[in-house]
Amino acid sequence: MLISTSFLSSKNIPKDLIKLNETNTDYIHVDVMDGKFVKNKTMPFKEMKNIYRYTSKRLDVHLMVNNPKKYIKEYASLNTEYITFHIETEDVLKNLELIKKYGIKCGLAIKPNTEIKELVPYLPLLDMILIMSVEPGEGGQSFLDNTENKITELKTLLNEYKSNAVINIDGGINNITKNKCKNADILVSGSYIILSDDFQARIDELR
Repeated sequence: MLISTSFLSSKNIPKDLIKLNETNTDYIHVDVMDGKFVKNKTMPFKEMKNIYRYTSKRLDVHLMVNNPKKYIKEYASLNTEYITFHIETEDVLKNLELIKKYGIKCGLAIKPNTEIKELVPYLPLLDMILIMSVEPGEGGQSFLDNTENKITELKTLLNEYKSNAVINIDGGINNITKNKCKNADILVSGSYIILSDDFQARIDELR
């Protein structure tokens, strides 16, 4: 199991990014919120881009924004492995193709109430699918029980269409809920890791 650690649940971002860089977390998960698609808003890119000063880890960028195109070019300029945005936004195909043009792996995220079948038209382009196991936009929420069924449904769909896209789960991930994500490839965890005294121990528990 790969681990992508979200750091925005912390008030000591530089310090915690340095600590995360010393762990074997596979990615740093970057949540980007515009205050429109979700009610919360993250710091502007001119501040977020300073991530590179504190970590050499590859970034897993999750755009929770109404207009992904506005942010894709910015985050493609960083040490980014994946850029994921929501299928519930407009111009999905154009934005997936734009990410590909920058040589970045692209993904689509789906809210808890979005049906898996909506992904079908985009499967040939997708490197990742991010299932939200909480409502997007706010940390510290509890893992939604129907997520396990959605993972199984998505796995079946990917096999049916012979897609190699990886499955990423984001929201309420801890040492208990990880057991409901056995068919996933990547787990995103924020509070469970960042609010602990031993980042590496928590990462090891999730693998």
